[in-house]
Amino acid sequence: MAFKKFTASSQTLAPDPVYGSKLVSKVINCFMTGGRKFASQGVVYGAMDIIADKIKDVPPLEVFEKAVDNVKPMIEVRSKRVGGANYQVPMQVNSRRQLSLAIRWIRDAVRAGKGQPAHVRLANELLAAYKGEGAAMSTRENVHRMAEANKAFAHFAW
Repeated sequence: MAFKKFTASSQTLAPDPVYGSKLVSKVINCFMTGGRKFASQGVVYGAMDIIADKIKDVPPLEVFEKAVDNVKPMIEVRSKRVGGANYQVPMQVNSRRQLSLAIRWIRDAVRAGKGQPAHVRLANELLAAYKGEGAAMSTRENVHRMAEANKAFAHFAW
């Protein structure tokens, strides 16, 4: 009997009530700590309101989706053991993992910042990612730089 690698969460996840987007719902769930979904919704929707105020000509959902797309990594390094030595082998990232890494990096960048409310930090990070800047984008660039540096070991990716 073969086991499924992934849970059914992508099928059972309901779109969020305000924007009707599964991506926003996924980010709300990812920001949630201790089962406090209402608090997490307040953070995400507060950030969307700030984005709507700062960028008038583009809908906030579009800014949000573009920011997440900008943070998604195309390639990453994975450790592979070959003949007693460990190599950092660059490999393509599948779309599901791209999304989870992007959301995780944005979340970690927001949680690392101090001194402002969470919704303000999230709005600033999303706006920075929309422009191709910010902590989450620098994490992505570091991952791409590592893959570029180790492309000599790409032939180990089988």
